[in-house]
Amino acid sequence: MKYCLLLLSMFLFLRVDAQGDTTTLDSTTLDLATRIKTGMATYYHRKFEGRRTTSGAKYRRKKLTAAHRTLPLGTIVTVTNIANGKSVDVEINDRGPFTKRYIIDVSEEAAKELGFYRKGQSKVKISYDKSS
Repeated sequence: MKYCLLLLSMFLFLRVDAQGDTTTLDSTTLDLATRIKTGMATYYHRKFEGRRTTSGAKYRRKKLTAAHRTLPLGTIVTVTNIANGKSVDVEINDRGPFTKRYIIDVSEEAAKELGFYRKGQSKVKISYDKSS
């Protein structure tokens, strides 16, 4: 019985202490809301032009779109080519890539803006708002 009361009092103490924390958000805390990942990117082949994506939209190579395995459809992601520093914002509208080697598939236009269209792939950094 003593141990139950002791555990109960510890639980209540910890719960009250956690609720009393009124720390304000500063700029370092807000930066934690942005997720950043690094990995390889590739782009859609032209043969996919006009095919339906997971979101229902047709793939258009001239639009700035991308595929990601887990991010919610509609998420805006900033993709930065690590080799040259070029960045582009793309909208996630499809699922993929279906290989662990790549973290994102971008449209042909995005690959051109990032400067890796002729290479076929590049190491990139992707960043996105965690709340999206």
